[in-house]
Amino acid sequence: MTKTLSAKALAIIKKMQQSELTESVIYEAIAKFAKGEENRQTLLRLAREEKAHYEIWKKYTGLEMKPEKRKVFKYKLLARVLGFTFAVKLMERGEENAQGEYEILAREVEESVHIRQQEEEHEAALLGMLDEERLQYVGSMVLGLNDALVELTGSLAGFVFALQNNRLIALSGLIVGISATFSMASSEFLAARSEGRSDALKSCAYTGVAYLITVILLIAPYLILDSAMYIAALVCMLLIVVLIIAGFTYYTSVAQDQPFGSRFLEMAVISITVAVLSFVVGILAKKFLGIDV
Repeated sequence: MTKTLSAKALAIIKKMQQSELTESVIYEAIAKFAKGEENRQTLLRLAREEKAHYEIWKKYTGLEMKPEKRKVFKYKLLARVLGFTFAVKLMERGEENAQGEYEILAREVEESVHIRQQEEEHEAALLGMLDEERLQYVGSMVLGLNDALVELTGSLAGFVFALQNNRLIALSGLIVGISATFSMASSEFLAARSEGRSDALKSCAYTGVAYLITVILLIAPYLILDSAMYIAALVCMLLIVVLIIAGFTYYTSVAQDQPFGSRFLEMAVISITVAVLSFVVGILAKKFLGIDV
């Protein structure tokens, strides 16, 4: 290009050129294992657009670049574990942060306006890709997760003062948790069948698995810590509750474009409040019933 660019604009172009190439490789790699032909074609279209942007920026820098291997590996792993929708939407969030840089470039590079418009279209295209099985059953997972967090957090907190022994608390929690898992899964199955849904079995499986994983995580501190350290186990359990809520809320906020703060706060307040109330119930039950274990 004959036009002379400022050092700041050239630095931004180099950064964007590297990013476009890397994201093109990521889209293409994820497309190879993404389920659904429409999903694959959308990902490949995005890959082509990103590569085209890379070629435009290369005209300004004159540089031939290679994709960032760590970033490619990171997003391929996220797509495998958490689904391609989550991975690509998380990556697109990074592009939102680059809008300020596009505004700087627009003063010197007219083509940046067109590229920015295409980048904004990416998000609209990705919204049509929310047909992954795991995202279709987020409601079932939320049901299992919420119920397990509220019910088991309350039960374990109540057992803490009543039993004052981590092994007994873990045993009681495991019995309650396993029973509740089967109860919740069967309820979801019957509810789905009554609605005439053909996916009742999958729906109940997602609910049950989410519930069971939550049970295992919440009981873990009572199995790991010494029997007499029941207060420490309770504190660890509450921290795990907050982490589970934060992790799952973040996942759904990215994959389904939902607000993070309000949902996280609501779930956390409910779970912690139930735990505190159940702990008080355990204290009162032990005092007024006069039972020592």
